[in-house]
Amino acid sequence: MAPTPELVMAALATVNDPEIRRPITELDMVKSVDISPEGAVRVAIFLTVSGCPMKDTITRDVTGAVSKIDGVTGVSVEMDVMSQEQRKTLQTKLRGNRGPEKEIPFSQAGSLTRVFAVASGKGGVGKSSVTVNLAASMAASGLKVGVVDADIYGHSIPRMLGVSERPIKVEDMIMPPVAHDIKVISVGMFKPEGNTPVVWRGPMLDRALHQFLADVYWGDLDVLLMDLPPGTGDIAISVAQRMPSAEILVVTTPQQAAAEVAERAGSIAVQTHQQIAGVIENMSWLPCPHCDERISVFGEGGGQTVADALTRTLGARVPLLGQVPIDMRLREGGDEGKPLVITDPDAPAALELSRIAAGLGKRSGSLKGLQLGISPTRGR
Repeated sequence: MAPTPELVMAALATVNDPEIRRPITELDMVKSVDISPEGAVRVAIFLTVSGCPMKDTITRDVTGAVSKIDGVTGVSVEMDVMSQEQRKTLQTKLRGNRGPEKEIPFSQAGSLTRVFAVASGKGGVGKSSVTVNLAASMAASGLKVGVVDADIYGHSIPRMLGVSERPIKVEDMIMPPVAHDIKVISVGMFKPEGNTPVVWRGPMLDRALHQFLADVYWGDLDVLLMDLPPGTGDIAISVAQRMPSAEILVVTTPQQAAAEVAERAGSIAVQTHQQIAGVIENMSWLPCPHCDERISVFGEGGGQTVADALTRTLGARVPLLGQVPIDMRLREGGDEGKPLVITDPDAPAALELSRIAAGLGKRSGSLKGLQLGISPTRGR
């Protein structure tokens, strides 16, 4: 008995577009379905753009889903490209009719996405490594996670997550690449080949940040992590202006010199009226390879010093969220695009990062600013 078109469409409804992460049937990407009397199924798929790098993935997933139907003797997949009108329809389906002015969805009152701006006072404290591993741990726990590489001059997130493909543009929307179930965007994805530096001044940095937040199709995220450049420069100020609800995560190392600089980075919250989610001390100690002792390579107490100082400055408790030990595998994973929390989740550094991520991911979105659809009534 040959399969029916209804069965084939039901199978295709289980196939998600790799970038948009929604069923291809819902996105009107199924052009046609033809079934021969012998049970051979030919499926035609609309790609969003010509040369879509995900076409092989779509072909594989469609073939796999349809092959499971009883009576199917073979599956062939053909590709076509959406017209401009179809792409505009898709854009409306995804983003709605917002008009010409693009809004940042995470700054709207109804957003339930928790946004963390990962900051440090100076470079070299492992801020990006912390960001990548927190994101990977949250994604592995089932949360929908995005990462913005806001360190325009020192962008490193694509390498650390193993992202090599470029974003795809659908009309005026940017589809971010996905790695380890994390949606990622970085200026490094738009540069020409090679290690060309980015030479931009303040207004261009602010514009790039706005495009990353407003032009990129993020979907419904639970958490968005923003890897900020060190210090309190243009990007930190732009984040505060464009994303006032973003919470600051301060990354430091144990030595007092780094702690003093990190305290200044966190103190920007006084002027921007942002909340500080907490302090993460990285490179806290080195486990001795010959005994159970901890070697304090960079001293001790810097993370707690920063947390205590920011608590006094802000007048509200700023917790020390965790202390991440030194682990060569953490650095190696960053170079190879394989976060340690995925490759070796039982490593001491991975366990601590996962514990921090679990604590940050527990808190649900605030109801502040949401219309609950109820109105007060007078007591009787």
